[in-house]
Amino acid sequence: MAIKVFVDHLLPGQDWVLILLASAGLLFVYLVNTGLMAIVTYWGHKLGINIETEMRRKLFDHLQKLSFRFYDNNKTGHLIARVTKDLEEVGEVAHHGPEDLFIAIMTFLGAFALMFSVNVHLALITAAVVPLVAWLTSRYGGRMTRNWQALYRRIGDFNVRIEENVGGMRVVQAFANENHERMLFAQDNSRYRQTKLEAYRIMAASTSLSYMSMRLTQLIVMLAGTWFVLHGQLTNGGFISFLLLVGVFIRPIEKINSVIETYPKGIAGFRRYIELLDTAPDIADAPDAVAVTQLKGDISYRGVTFGYSADRQVLRGIDLDIRAGETVAFVGPSGAGKTTLCSLLPRFYEIEAGEISIDGVDIRKMTLASLRSQIGIVQQDVFLFGGTIRENIAYGRLGASDQEIEAAAQRARLEAMIASLPDGYETVIGERGVKLSGGQKQRLAIARMFLKNPPILILDEATSALDTETERAIQQSLAELSAGRTTLVIAHRLATIRNADRIVVVDETGVAEQGRHRDLIAAGGIYRRLHDAQFELTGS
Repeated sequence: MAIKVFVDHLLPGQDWVLILLASAGLLFVYLVNTGLMAIVTYWGHKLGINIETEMRRKLFDHLQKLSFRFYDNNKTGHLIARVTKDLEEVGEVAHHGPEDLFIAIMTFLGAFALMFSVNVHLALITAAVVPLVAWLTSRYGGRMTRNWQALYRRIGDFNVRIEENVGGMRVVQAFANENHERMLFAQDNSRYRQTKLEAYRIMAASTSLSYMSMRLTQLIVMLAGTWFVLHGQLTNGGFISFLLLVGVFIRPIEKINSVIETYPKGIAGFRRYIELLDTAPDIADAPDAVAVTQLKGDISYRGVTFGYSADRQVLRGIDLDIRAGETVAFVGPSGAGKTTLCSLLPRFYEIEAGEISIDGVDIRKMTLASLRSQIGIVQQDVFLFGGTIRENIAYGRLGASDQEIEAAAQRARLEAMIASLPDGYETVIGERGVKLSGGQKQRLAIARMFLKNPPILILDEATSALDTETERAIQQSLAELSAGRTTLVIAHRLATIRNADRIVVVDETGVAEQGRHRDLIAAGGIYRRLHDAQFELTGS
């Protein structure tokens, strides 16, 4: 409209002062728009990143609540992709979505009102393009969203492949299977490429059709406007003004086309986010759960049945009582359920039937945090974080003093090894403790348990990675730690459990037999056969 006023009124009047005043007014409007644009850009993006940050925090918090069963059935790389890549565009959509929609609507309405005031017929001709573009956007936008969901799954496959390759590089190179890994990666790479090319094909079709419809509209407006000018129904200034308004009118459409890739990516990421967030934890605190403090350690299994899946039943009707302060060793063939039986105690998995109680209280009536704080676990497969020795030991009890950490290391027979390192307790051990030997990692995990100092201990092959001399020293430390505490030991090496208060033999039928070492040997049952076979194999 400013152009129309200049051409039709200010120029014919030849009033230079009035022209300068009008220009100053326009400059003021431009300055205000510039300031508003800066505010909208910064605060809009701040809003977007705040939303993205909160969504990522909420998703990470939700992952902490999911059980071992969930992680058994989902690949780490896919979960990493959902917390990182999937949410990258959500913040942009959260910012630009309302902003672009508001600007588009206001621009459409404002431009159309001005065009309507200039020439009704031309305004109606121009507005005819809106339904067509809306149809194209909805048609191709849905296809783009589905395509980006597939693309995010491809990125998850990428993460899985890279994580497994890098984490298992020692195995890859030991077997000289680098070419095999390259082939597997090339397959994932090719699938990702094909999926993304499909997205670009959809984008190309949508963009080109929208472009053609808008340019065709402009051409029709130019022809119709020329006819109106020639017949005296429209002034030259009005015609020029209308052509400029057409550009303003279709600018939101071009904006939508330019971000047609971003919106479906954000929507696809948001759908995957909601899908994971809607995954209900299968193990959670009961509404009436209570926080337990210092447990004695009387453990009771009553009719416990559990299976990892409907067709993979591991435990059936297990009945077992363990007295507080008792050291009970579980032995039996691989896959019999020894580790599973102990994993049910901290509720890493939920039993299907029966009851497990500690000190007469069903563990399902205890809060998970308080229950697990009373149980210390050293697993067969030791996991260490990529920080320092001090940080890894301190993980057993966050907030422990340096003196307590060092005392735990001494009880695990780590002080000599730590003293030999230039940085001592501040030595960075690398990802998963890659800079430590197997025995050192095992001892560090034991030190972590010493620091936690719980009333109930679970030792899952705790000394399996140690040499004979180190194992002897650690066994002394474990005997010291076990004194006065309920200790569950899972072991294949029967020599390490001879002094256990009780040995429980587990097979596919459940608890096959139990008793002290000498009594089970004398009974001549399953334990005796396992004992004789193992010592015949070792030549002892």
